[in-house]
Amino acid sequence: MRTLLAKLASPFRLNEAGVMGMNQRNIRYIGRYNDRRLYPLVDDKLKTKLIAQQAGATVPDLIGVIDSQADVKRIHAMVANWPGFVIKPAQGSGGKGIMVITQNHQGRYFKASGKEVSHDDVERHITNTLAGLFSLGGKADVAVVENLIAFDDSFSGFSYEGVPDIRVIVFQGYPVMAMMRLSTSASDGKANLHQGAVGVGLDLATGHALKAVQFNSPITHHPDTHQDLYTLRVPHWQQLLTLAASAWEMTGLGYMGTDMVLDKDKGPMVLELNARPGLAIQIANGCGLLPRLRLIESLPPCRYPPLPEARVAFSMRHFAGQQTQPLKPRLAKVS
Repeated sequence: MRTLLAKLASPFRLNEAGVMGMNQRNIRYIGRYNDRRLYPLVDDKLKTKLIAQQAGATVPDLIGVIDSQADVKRIHAMVANWPGFVIKPAQGSGGKGIMVITQNHQGRYFKASGKEVSHDDVERHITNTLAGLFSLGGKADVAVVENLIAFDDSFSGFSYEGVPDIRVIVFQGYPVMAMMRLSTSASDGKANLHQGAVGVGLDLATGHALKAVQFNSPITHHPDTHQDLYTLRVPHWQQLLTLAASAWEMTGLGYMGTDMVLDKDKGPMVLELNARPGLAIQIANGCGLLPRLRLIESLPPCRYPPLPEARVAFSMRHFAGQQTQPLKPRLAKVS
């Protein structure tokens, strides 16, 4: 079975089907709707955490920050009382440089696979992070240490040795497309599609699975757990979409990707925000972004933009399934 992109070989046919390409994304949407002065708000995970908290959103607990080589060995005392933790570069991208320790047993560290990670390995990872090995543009960075997320029990069996996350593309404050990213053995327990994670397209109206892909090819079951991916349904769906939509007010960015998780104790959390979200979400959903973006662009300007809840209701109504419903005359004005 061929993928959406394989079926639509030429740029003309891709555009005709509403599939957005990289140049169009960069120029038409990111370049036009994202003020570059706002990028630091989302390129730095510490700043993202701060603005999300100020907006009332829940975020993973911050254990600490290591910003100098002299403090690298301090990591062991910092995490001594935490049963698990995550180390990530503040300015990383694409899941690079994230170390997940699921068990901290009397100072011995273990990954989800059961493999032990030595103190030297942890210190070396932080040193590389500070040197900018994982950061955007290779700039010197800081290491952010966070509490481990306990993902919701409803996702049991859908992910392999990692926390599944939900990516929602938000345009002018409206959620326009969503997918869940599920880690696999190929992706080393990380929710990164390029490394082999599974992408599951989600119905914006319901949070139900629409389609699933790995390495851009359709699949029906998780490659490691063998769970039927078409049975996936995300709970608290409207709350998650409202959280995603509110990222517009948090950042002022017109086109972005919001990455969220569902913690079984604390509910929906903001994980990261991205000013340059990738385009694989179209493959996971089996439909293009362009018709949805153009529909939002066609809305008449409002003196007072709709609240996040109203924008979510609009998106759930118009972007259900794999279709984009045109505006009806009675809906020409959104309140």
